[in-house]
Amino acid sequence: MSALPPRPASVPPLDPQRYAPSAERPLRAKARQMAHQMNIQPHEHAWAQLVFSVAGAVRVSARHAGADSSYLVPPARAVWIPPGVVHAVTAVEQADLRTLYLGEPAVQALAARSPGGGWRHCRVLEVSALLRELVLQLAACADDPLAGAAARQRDAAITTLVVDELAQARALPLGLPLPSGPRLRRMCEAMLEQPLRHPDIEGWAAEAATSPRTLSRWFRDELGTSYAQWRQQLLLARALQLAARKQPMQLIAAELGYASPSAFSAMVTRAVGMPPSRFFAEA
Repeated sequence: MSALPPRPASVPPLDPQRYAPSAERPLRAKARQMAHQMNIQPHEHAWAQLVFSVAGAVRVSARHAGADSSYLVPPARAVWIPPGVVHAVTAVEQADLRTLYLGEPAVQALAARSPGGGWRHCRVLEVSALLRELVLQLAACADDPLAGAAARQRDAAITTLVVDELAQARALPLGLPLPSGPRLRRMCEAMLEQPLRHPDIEGWAAEAATSPRTLSRWFRDELGTSYAQWRQQLLLARALQLAARKQPMQLIAAELGYASPSAFSAMVTRAVGMPPSRFFAEA
């Protein structure tokens, strides 16, 4: 396999205790500017987290219950990370990041408002305009001391609104499972770094010094999915990134290797259950 581009230098997360939720402030938020390829080192904490970018795309890598996943999301989407999950964040491009921290009372309220167990797993969510503004406001006031009844009432009101917006947020199939086997893991990491380096499985198989049939078997055995299904999820995430840059649909379809916009539109509709005009509208 050819050499990959140099890995970005990693940096530690901002002091988590500084932004830790508490009984007085069950919901905390912070802002962080991330340069292209900046990588926040793997870490975990006792509270839940919502990660999204106001501008620029980020990749969230997470390990949960012994399995690794990667989530590539642009603005208007966010990654939900349950408590105790090891995760890292990489800026695919220069990003204006916002992080929302939810203490146990807020997580319990969310689970009661939207039951079903989905909040125990990482997933990608749509971010409504109201949720975006609530998090922006919380992050803007993150370092302001809160004291007095008025401040506590404000925090309680915002917490209620955030929980309500999160409970109604649509989950999107944008997560990519990552294998534990070293050969396929290197291949998947290479595809995440440069998804358009090869247009088909033959090119990736040649780079891995194996056959297309063997590479297909690796995906089935290690990930329980096909190469085509895995790559489709990767291309959807890439398409969202391009849409966030206001690229027209024809150019997005062409860059991702589709023969026509209609073929690309059909793929998106099958994958996410909605036409591209809606799926990309908020990006």
